Amino acid sequence: MEGLLKTNVARAVKLVLEDGSVFKGESFGAERSVCGEVVFNTGMTGYVESFTDSSYAGQILVPTYPLIGNYGVPHGASELEKSVFESDGVQLLGLAVAEASEGFSHRTASHGLNEWLKNAGVPGISGIDTRCLTRILREQGTMLGKICPFEENDIVENPTLPLGKMVQKVSCTEAKTYEAGELKVLLVDCGVKYNIIRHLLKRGVTVKRVPWNAAFSSEVENFDGVLISNGPGDPKNLPSLVAETRACFSKSKPVFGICLGTQIMALAAGADTYKLKYGHRSQNQPCQDLLTRRCVITSQNHGYAVRENSIPQDWDVWFVNINDGTIEGIRHRSRPFFSVQFHPEAAPGPVDTEYLFDEFVREIARNR
Repeated sequence: MEGLLKTNVARAVKLVLEDGSVFKGESFGAERSVCGEVVFNTGMTGYVESFTDSSYAGQILVPTYPLIGNYGVPHGASELEKSVFESDGVQLLGLAVAEASEGFSHRTASHGLNEWLKNAGVPGISGIDTRCLTRILREQGTMLGKICPFEENDIVENPTLPLGKMVQKVSCTEAKTYEAGELKVLLVDCGVKYNIIRHLLKRGVTVKRVPWNAAFSSEVENFDGVLISNGPGDPKNLPSLVAETRACFSKSKPVFGICLGTQIMALAAGADTYKLKYGHRSQNQPCQDLLTRRCVITSQNHGYAVRENSIPQDWDVWFVNINDGTIEGIRHRSRPFFSVQFHPEAAPGPVDTEYLFDEFVREIARNR
């Protein structure tokens, strides 16, 4: 069976945390040292979609599911609509797993995890106790760490991708239009997951995708709505985007934010954001819609949240996380501005909140 031959003996490497914890393991993927924020994800499947999610830029990911790579990696189709990738390639900085599968078996797979990461320049470490590692991150909080050769020193400093440069790395550099219908949406790309674009196209919406630093508020009148995408890092590192979003509010066109887009919209409205202790990264986060009292299971990937007591009086909390009570969505009381902290496009994860794209399309049609 394809992909079942053993690879060469791996070299010894280690994952070092800034608290001094050291995890010894074996190298796979690219042979290079990286330093970044170490985070965990509790999803049980969907590693191809997760690894290509731009929200993981600058981070070393720890899947809590023990076996990664067993169904391989599909060929990356060049057409966005036909690909299962959420960007053009692997976005995470490094990968730490209990076991990296040496073989793979799936009808769509064209290559294995090791080859994929190696070609992408992403190092991996396997054979470590990810349960212990996850417990440390959950109890002490997310921290910097590095994957490096065993003989390298244990000093953790100088992230490979600086925190203030993450969105710049993953955003598009020039505008691109995807034709699909009469309704037109301006999509601000902070590291957009491709399934967001797919959902809009499926609903007959033409999408113009612009870079995160575009002066898009001057273009809003030519569109039926605006969508501010997901992306990595601290929203407070993007003051120009916050200012553009605030200017966009004066146009009264519908504005929909997803993940980082929620935090940007909150800052533009005058609210505050803060860093979560260890973030929400999984496909099983329960949230409640405070308007309908309906509970939904959501896919999430974020490390920051909106501070509830800072929300202006003309905005309401829309969704809350049932596990910890954090804000998962906000909406304006009288104007067509709303956002969600989770990922309604899923990929991977449940599709409980896909209906939010229908609500957005109805809203832009109504306000046309």
